[in-house]
Amino acid sequence: MNAPAAKPQLSVGELIARLSALHPKRIDLSLDRMHRLLARLDHPERKLPPVIHVAGTNGKGSTIAYLRAILEAAGLRVHVFTSPYLVRINECYRLGDAGGGRLVGDDELRAVLEHCERANAGDPITIFEAETAAAFCLFAQHPADVVLLEVGLGGRLDSTNVIEAPLATVIAPVSMDHTEFLGDTLTAIAGEKAAIIKRDTPVICAEQFSEAMAVVEAQAGRMRAPLHAAGQQWHVSVERGRLVYQDDRGLMDLAAPKLFGRHQFDNAGLAIATLRAQSVFRIDAAAFEAGIVSAEWPARMQRLVSGALVDQGPKACEVWLDGGHNAEGGRVAAAALGDLEERVSRPLVVIAGMMANKDAAGFLANFAGLTRHIIAVPIPDRDNAMPPDRLADAARALGMRVEIAASVEAALQTLSRLAYEVPPRILITGSLYLAGHVLAINGTPPK
Repeated sequence: MNAPAAKPQLSVGELIARLSALHPKRIDLSLDRMHRLLARLDHPERKLPPVIHVAGTNGKGSTIAYLRAILEAAGLRVHVFTSPYLVRINECYRLGDAGGGRLVGDDELRAVLEHCERANAGDPITIFEAETAAAFCLFAQHPADVVLLEVGLGGRLDSTNVIEAPLATVIAPVSMDHTEFLGDTLTAIAGEKAAIIKRDTPVICAEQFSEAMAVVEAQAGRMRAPLHAAGQQWHVSVERGRLVYQDDRGLMDLAAPKLFGRHQFDNAGLAIATLRAQSVFRIDAAAFEAGIVSAEWPARMQRLVSGALVDQGPKACEVWLDGGHNAEGGRVAAAALGDLEERVSRPLVVIAGMMANKDAAGFLANFAGLTRHIIAVPIPDRDNAMPPDRLADAARALGMRVEIAASVEAALQTLSRLAYEVPPRILITGSLYLAGHVLAINGTPPK
């Protein structure tokens, strides 16, 4: 008698889809479900190496990239949990193995997600909560020196906010975004972000709008958390193209970040300030510089120099990719483009696709003084993407010349048929989902 055939193994994507069905609301901010699942998993969040917890609206990922690069340059093993991913969910999980770490493999990820699914026993759980629990399980199983933990959304009720005593909490720049979940004022949003601050734990804060800074200062005071704020306890500046950092412990004159844009000096400064505010790890100047010049973070003013998609654009054009999707993200991308224009002048074309809940006018207004040529495109496979004609209307209201293309590929092919005296500079922007699609079809996914 033949043995019964083994059930075919689910792919990671199929498993994610099955978990998503347990609580169809993708975003439902609460800590109750998370606490229940972690208790059933025997509290992996209490078995982690020291945690640096990072919240904010813009710059979280880049700051974590600098933190990881600096810590690894100092010889430390670093676990990292970030979100969202661009091409594969594996990008969210980096394990701090010797030699610079690695993204989690499919088999490991499938096993830990199935472990969390069994412990959850069919109860309601959001997919991000399950993914976060999986990160805690993975990181508790693998030895490392430190965990870098990025808040998914907000902070107060985000599923990462179950770490009771982190090594440090970090508040990256706060601006208007996700207002349907976090509130419609900067004060309310800052309150959600600042709620990751823990008692007696150093809080390192980027330069903020005054309303947001007041909230962070008040929360730090309530929690008796030592505050290290940009422009007060530490300073970062650009001098002769180099990064100059200063605090009460002294001054460091470092090479410029590899990541492009003036805002990346600020993100690097936030990472430096964080590591100088803690006393567990000793980081020397050489590790700071090595990390600053080697850190990579895809889809943040990333130059695409080759690939299947780039080949479809005009000959000798520049193609840049940025996942910015709110007004402040648009501002820093536009500032970076302004710097590029000062170095080498080229006509600029912006190819944009956005999600339906984003402020298209606020985002595109940043580019009104740099270009009049916008091409609106859809974001494939996203039901809640903004229709290109709605994005086009927002651009026209700003006095921009706008076209609609069926895809990024079609937009580049259109541009390749135009006669340019100087090859254009092309920015593809408006959404991390669009950026992930671009990296996938270009054949240059994150590693």
